[in-house]
Amino acid sequence: MGDLGLTFQEYLDRYLPALEAEMQAIVATAELSLRELYGMLRYHLGWEDRAFRPIHGPQPTGKRIRPVLCLLCCEACGGDWERALPAAAAVELVHNFSLIHDDIEDGDTTRRGRPTLWSIWGMPQALNAGDTLFTQAHLALFRLADRGVPPETVLSALQILLTACQRLTEGQFLDLWFEGEEEVSVEDYLWMIARKTAALLSAACELGALVAGAPADVRERLRTFGYHAGIAFQIQDDILGLWGDPAVTGKPVGSDLRRGKKTFPVLYALGRAPDLRHLLSNIAGPPDTLEAAMALLSRSGAREAARARVLEEADRALQALREAVPGSPAANALADLVQQLAFRDR
Repeated sequence: MGDLGLTFQEYLDRYLPALEAEMQAIVATAELSLRELYGMLRYHLGWEDRAFRPIHGPQPTGKRIRPVLCLLCCEACGGDWERALPAAAAVELVHNFSLIHDDIEDGDTTRRGRPTLWSIWGMPQALNAGDTLFTQAHLALFRLADRGVPPETVLSALQILLTACQRLTEGQFLDLWFEGEEEVSVEDYLWMIARKTAALLSAACELGALVAGAPADVRERLRTFGYHAGIAFQIQDDILGLWGDPAVTGKPVGSDLRRGKKTFPVLYALGRAPDLRHLLSNIAGPPDTLEAAMALLSRSGAREAARARVLEEADRALQALREAVPGSPAANALADLVQQLAFRDR
């Protein structure tokens, strides 16, 4: 159903108007008394400013990678991508629910270059907004029935998304828990990001295949594809959080160290450079402490190890993709996306 030679970006450009329209239809209310609640959601999703006025021109909506994965997997399996729009929208709304809560839990005051929801309207209302978005995401799946998707498939989609939500919140729990733990291994970290990051990407791929009517083995392989793509995405993010170009990422060198984040490179280095632990405990001290910690990270081979793991996970993702949908034009775009995720600089 796809055109030969389309890149991931070209598919994204084709899908995005319909995806945004689907999401906007979901995040809407006719109740004037609730305008502010839904306005907060539309602010967070990048459609309105803090005065609830529509944003004209480029909108700070984020990358929309997860819903496009869903639509591409549907098309790669021979399905009609427009039929999968409610599932794609549901995945993106779940992702944004998690971001609203993450910002509260991490104390982050900016996202996508704008103040976070809680920093404007306070934690209680931001929690309400996040919970509303979570609910709307699951109600969105019932819109699949309006597009001719059988009830039993809608029920299966609901189970896939709820399972992903459970894993996502487990991952967030572990991420927060690890902040207070002295001993966290690389294996612990991979266990955590398998939930916090990979679970939803994996579910997005499976949902697209499900709506297309793909057999169980294809669904399983695309779920595996999304899982490994998610792991690669997160570890590359870890690399950028330490060694990314500040002019591109908008973050200073070593930003994850300043925040005390236990990422793949940091945990790898801690196992090989015992002095790093002392430096990290004093990272808020003199400026040369950060420089010394970054030097130890480099000497430990952490960057090279992280990069090797990104490429390994990307290869696993591509192998699962080849087994699932060999030769599909949309699959070529999925492979293009994996390469972009593995080599991105922001």
